[in-house]
Amino acid sequence: MERTGLCELCGREDVETTKHHLTPKEEGGTFLGTADLCIPCHKQIHALYTNKELALRLNTIEALQSDGQIAKYLRWIRKQPPAVLIRTRKSNSRQHPVK
Repeated sequence: MERTGLCELCGREDVETTKHHLTPKEEGGTFLGTADLCIPCHKQIHALYTNKELALRLNTIEALQSDGQIAKYLRWIRKQPPAVLIRTRKSNSRQHPVK
């Protein structure tokens, strides 16, 4: 369900937000905490991190904000107007599974 509000990750206001399960549902987070994130931030999180990573070490907004992998993105997205559509690509480490 989308609505307009504040993104708890990047802090932008008047953006369309979605519910992000801080611990992914696939990792047992169905009834655990959620956060309202703008669509670009939500997509970026899932492009950068596996559900396992999110469940084990990045299951709070503070942990996400302090992670170096997303910090550069957050500095950039905070400068973008709310209505801008952002393209998201998976990180190189997520594109090809390690064998």
